[in-house]
Amino acid sequence: MTLSKRLLDVVISLSLGLLLLPFLLVLIGVLLLREGRPVFYISERMRSPTEGFGLIKLRTMHVGAGDGGVTGGNKQATMSGLHRALRRSRADELPQLWNVLKGDISLVGPRPPLRRYVEAYPDLYAQVLQSRPGITGLASLHFHAHEERLLAACKDAAETDRVYRRRCIPRKAQLDLIYQARRNLCLDLKLIAQTAAKPFRGR
Repeated sequence: MTLSKRLLDVVISLSLGLLLLPFLLVLIGVLLLREGRPVFYISERMRSPTEGFGLIKLRTMHVGAGDGGVTGGNKQATMSGLHRALRRSRADELPQLWNVLKGDISLVGPRPPLRRYVEAYPDLYAQVLQSRPGITGLASLHFHAHEERLLAACKDAAETDRVYRRRCIPRKAQLDLIYQARRNLCLDLKLIAQTAAKPFRGR
């Protein structure tokens, strides 16, 4: 990661964190009242092919649902209406600004993958994870909604995993590598602006 990209991460994530802190505190209060503890969920993700870290999210599944893979239709019963709303708006990812400040991830980059997929596709992720993982990126903006539709149709964990491996991982990696080849601060700012505008557009 270049110094200029790191400075951009720190300035924007710190500014957003201060600006959105009241909203985050409201969300935490609502979650405590509606869903109880714990409010936060820490999931292992990979920042490099060999190094993991704890990615922080607001909890969007019932306690005990676990992190045994990506979320498909088979996990709908583990989520309340509030959980689904947080996921649709991606408000559950606001605590990841802390991961950015710590240097675990960047604002822009490939979404940090689960260890199981990095170990299953070492050559692919050796390329993808040459970029610092991020909160948003080309794949997040241009494939996330399609991925959700694909996985929502899955009926069990095995089907969800199979569809994710066959239809999602290759396409997301392709987009992540396009970003990697073209990345610069102007592109990062453009992707951050598109991410910020996304909640105000139609699905």
